[in-house]
Amino acid sequence: MSGGSESDDSVIANGRVYIPEVRNEETPAVGMKFDSLDLVYNFYNRYAFLAGFGIQLHSSFWGKNKKEILRKEFVCCKQGAYRNDETRERKRQRGISRCNCKAKIVVVKTHGSKKYTISLFAEGHNHKMTPSGRMHLLRSHRRISDSTKVLTKQLGSVNIPINQKVSIFEVQSGGMDKIGFMKKDMYNLECSVNEKLRNHDVELVTEYFMAEQKKNEAFYFKIEGDGDNRFSRCFWADATSRRAYGFYGDVVVFDTTFNTNRYDLTFAPMLGVNNHGQTIVLACAFLSKETTESFIWMFEEFKKAMPGGEPKTIITDQDAAMSRAISIAFPTTFHRLCIWHITSKFSVKLPHSAYKEYWGEFQKAIWDTDNKDEFDAKWNIVVTKAGLTDHPWLSSMFDLRESWVPAYARHFFAAGMSSSQRAECSHGFFKQYISRKNSLMDFIIRFERALSHQRQKELVADHVDAFEVAQCILPMPMNKQMATLYTRTMFQKFEQELIQSTACFLELKTEDASKVVFNVSERKNWETRVAEVVYVKDSDHASCSCKRFEFVGIICKHILALFRRDQIEYMPDKYILKRWKKTAKFGLVSDANGNEIKDSCRSWSFNKAEYNVPTCFRCG
Repeated sequence: MSGGSESDDSVIANGRVYIPEVRNEETPAVGMKFDSLDLVYNFYNRYAFLAGFGIQLHSSFWGKNKKEILRKEFVCCKQGAYRNDETRERKRQRGISRCNCKAKIVVVKTHGSKKYTISLFAEGHNHKMTPSGRMHLLRSHRRISDSTKVLTKQLGSVNIPINQKVSIFEVQSGGMDKIGFMKKDMYNLECSVNEKLRNHDVELVTEYFMAEQKKNEAFYFKIEGDGDNRFSRCFWADATSRRAYGFYGDVVVFDTTFNTNRYDLTFAPMLGVNNHGQTIVLACAFLSKETTESFIWMFEEFKKAMPGGEPKTIITDQDAAMSRAISIAFPTTFHRLCIWHITSKFSVKLPHSAYKEYWGEFQKAIWDTDNKDEFDAKWNIVVTKAGLTDHPWLSSMFDLRESWVPAYARHFFAAGMSSSQRAECSHGFFKQYISRKNSLMDFIIRFERALSHQRQKELVADHVDAFEVAQCILPMPMNKQMATLYTRTMFQKFEQELIQSTACFLELKTEDASKVVFNVSERKNWETRVAEVVYVKDSDHASCSCKRFEFVGIICKHILALFRRDQIEYMPDKYILKRWKKTAKFGLVSDANGNEIKDSCRSWSFNKAEYNVPTCFRCG
């Protein structure tokens, strides 16, 4: 079947014409009418699928008003001829698929008609038809459905790569030939979506933050651009994070090694530790530059957003710009340098022979000293023995010892942390959800999902504490008391100290009218370690040279040994930090203007009965 003289041109040099064999009712014919061009395309493409070829759109003729198409051609995918443009540099060599095939249909809309009519049907092809087993590879017969696009977006939100998405669709449809598209179509779809978002990313992020603020006015954010009106930096903290800072803002871990977005912006989360010892997110920022000015801007926004003033301690790696910014923005905060980052550099900075022979002694000086004088003495001895007294890096680390050496830094509370490895672990957790290909909006959406998973773990821990009381290894009144008060994780830490206190021996060192001093010895790893416990009579307060209570917030085994000797059955309140208790999150948190910061996800109303907290421990 054919219409019009143009069918005569469907012949190649050898005169062969290929006429598809398709049922008449599914074959185009001159005079057929359609309500729209989409219906024309679908009908001709269905015919092409049955016949064994693909189609594509060709020329169009618009009406005078340019509001509607009056003539449209749909042609074989092999229409046209290859033209070699030697002036154009090609990145890849592609095969020649076109052979000037003349098969096509032409539809027209006449004046006063609302329908398109086939005016020409060139049926013959100058090439063989594609076998049915390969029809799904032709472009016009490949299509990603709307439902597949939705599922693709959902799979992408959980960071499933494209090759795995395709595998899921393959299993779902029963084979690669039945999914309706190829892997490269999925890549093209993602590129198309990303390209549409490229110039609107900042607007989308701003709209998202404003929507979050509308849901909960306690959501805080700030976005700034540079002088050329380009995105420069942003800061945000939701109500849950701001409220958490009110309870756990005493120590903050800050790290900027996480760089996972297509714009190469630095992602800078500020992290904390909750009452279960879990890492929590307090605030986040994107920075285009890691300069002192950028860090000051971020810290100032942090102070505006957070209730309760500056943190007691902030832990970072060794960065000059960051250190300057902290000293300016947080003048009363103790800045602790990550001990892991420093000790890991010994193998690089020291001569190989010196490192191999003396690293063990450096470790003992760093970790096995309780006071400053002892550390200084041991450090100088090993440096002298190694012949490194003039080593510039070692000298600079010794000058900074107050910022990283335990003997100098343990009297500042840090929730037991001496490094920023919590940030490193947190990066590893979040990398499960996000990648360097993410746009800003993708990043934030995926990050929020990861954050919800992190908070779900906290909720599970809260649930366990609300409905269970930890079993006590030692049936002592103090142990039972702390099992009731502390969260499960913190109680286990306390109980280990209590157990170890039974192996400690007290020896009276000195006593006068104001204080009593004890030497508390412990045999460990074939060595005897001695700590000094001082009991001040007027204040009824005990302190230890190990500084565990000051550093971790949990009483040490040495003081517990003194309590056991003095038959103190219950822990005095002064040694129980609220931040480690099951009830740590109970209470109101207000911003600088006195407005309550309400968590939109959960209600933290105080309920003693729910958490099994008795009014009097002696009475039960």
